[in-house]
Amino acid sequence: MHTLAKPAGLPVFPPHADPDGDCVLARWLADCPEAAAVPWPDGFAGGIAHRLDVGTSGALAVAGDVAELEALRRAFSEKRLVKTYRFLTRRQVSWASGGCDRAIAHDRRRKRRMVVQRGPNTPHRGRWLPAETRFRRVGVVEHGTVWEATMRSGVMHQIRVHAAFVGLVLAGDPVYGGGEPVPGGAPFALHHVGFEGAGFATTEVPSPSWA
Repeated sequence: MHTLAKPAGLPVFPPHADPDGDCVLARWLADCPEAAAVPWPDGFAGGIAHRLDVGTSGALAVAGDVAELEALRRAFSEKRLVKTYRFLTRRQVSWASGGCDRAIAHDRRRKRRMVVQRGPNTPHRGRWLPAETRFRRVGVVEHGTVWEATMRSGVMHQIRVHAAFVGLVLAGDPVYGGGEPVPGGAPFALHHVGFEGAGFATTEVPSPSWA
């Protein structure tokens, strides 16, 4: 397994509006053209085993062959991988560690927004997806406070919506009310440190300036 360092603002796969646009996959195949010849399953071109939001930076795992990719996919689906992230928030809370285990679903009106289940009648679209995120304060920096988030599940926007729910909305997050963008041009401050478990572990990648 290889670990790539994904910059914030760069999509993992080509944008729909620009199939030849810059992305992690294009850069990876330029460095490792032999990966293009492997018969990867649909949605896993180049052996890229998972995705990160365009605005998220950090470690991205790439399988060495189809068998390793399938093993990684099983580990993800069976929640055997512990994924660690760091994020920056401008908000303050009275606690230093905690978590959120509320289920998550798609917002009824906004396609790219998720909602947390506040009660049995919370408006949503589709089914509720179980999710749990643990939070730990790491330290104070110039532009806010850095927190660590760990999880085994992987629901869309999980850290962003859980963090906002507990009062720690990510700095700059335009969807969940994070205010002004963070320094460095990223739309919001979220970095995937990496994951480990089931015999797999990503290697360290550079952290953003705010972390």
